[in-house]
Amino acid sequence: MATTNALPTAAPRMPALFVSHGSPMFALEHGSTAPALRAWAASLPAQPRAIVVMSPHWMAATATVMTTAQPSTWHDFGGFPAPLYALQYPAPGNPALAQRVLHLLQEQGIAALADNERPLDHGAWVPLMHLFPDADIPVLQIALPADYTPRSVWAMGHALGALRDEGVLVIGSGSMTHNLREFFSGRPALDAAPAPYVDAFARWIEQQVLLPSGQAGVSDNPLWDYRAHAPQAAHAHPTDEHFVPLYFALGAGGWDGATATDVAYLSREVMYSYLAMDAFAIA
Repeated sequence: MATTNALPTAAPRMPALFVSHGSPMFALEHGSTAPALRAWAASLPAQPRAIVVMSPHWMAATATVMTTAQPSTWHDFGGFPAPLYALQYPAPGNPALAQRVLHLLQEQGIAALADNERPLDHGAWVPLMHLFPDADIPVLQIALPADYTPRSVWAMGHALGALRDEGVLVIGSGSMTHNLREFFSGRPALDAAPAPYVDAFARWIEQQVLLPSGQAGVSDNPLWDYRAHAPQAAHAHPTDEHFVPLYFALGAGGWDGATATDVAYLSREVMYSYLAMDAFAIA
């Protein structure tokens, strides 16, 4: 008889979460987003049994699931201060949950492979350092397929939505805005005034996530084609990979572009003028 590898179900339902991880320096320069994430995690009815994260810093030819039993902390960046490279996030993996994730994806016709050597990249461990600093919750990552689209990433999150009823926290980790050319061109101060386009883009996205009055129908929501509709979309995201984890969180949270969901914004901070650090949870 086939098994679904389900986790025990006697656990509080977990929300789905989108977080902006911004620059790797978010691990050291906290702003207001880090304490907001920590307070939100502390308010959960119970500690998650496990965490599944999609980060843009792992892309593969097809969806791939980390089956590593004890993933290392990968400092997958260069040119930053030495203290950043000393940070470790020694959370265990969860091979059994990884098999459950593979099953749920494949059950929905989503091709998925296993990777038993994958470490945690900074798109996962940096926000997790703020959310769950004890690093005692099993974590696994899922790769962003190279041929991703907003709808296909949403479908991956939607396929894993059942994990929330098994005590698993599903996270899409990206950045609400991510123009690194501008960020590195001047290295503005942490609290520098936001560039006008950054707030315009982020607040437009918020309006679509919250489903403004009179808007209905999955095909009608402009968030599905944000590059055509959002103000300054190409400016905010010269490439898409840091934005589409938002759809992973929306899919896991049951957002479909037509039905209102219980969304709570945790942060609307902008760091270094160009990096919108928006985070929101879907109950």
